[in-house]
Amino acid sequence: MKPAKSKKEQRQELDAQMREYLEHGGAINEVPRGISGRTDNRQPLPHVFDKKAESDTRTPVSEAIAAIEQRRKPKPPERIAQPKKHSRARKKIIYDEFGEPLRWEWES
Repeated sequence: MKPAKSKKEQRQELDAQMREYLEHGGAINEVPRGISGRTDNRQPLPHVFDKKAESDTRTPVSEAIAAIEQRRKPKPPERIAQPKKHSRARKKIIYDEFGEPLRWEWES
């Protein structure tokens, strides 16, 4: 992973690119301070995020999303009833009243 460039290195790289652009015939147009891209600055900005205008252009897609989600989920495999396996017999130890082992018995 490369180390991130410092602000000083970024500034030097940008200055070098600008110098190279100007040396090869490029020109920079200077824009006076305070001027924006709007032609008439006296009128207020239009309401870009107007809720009423947004609701008219929206299309409900809940059915389409539900269909996509349904296709995305894998179908569960059909279960076939399988016969139960018989458990193996196990040896069980039998103790006497004093906790001493007496014998082994097979338990199924």
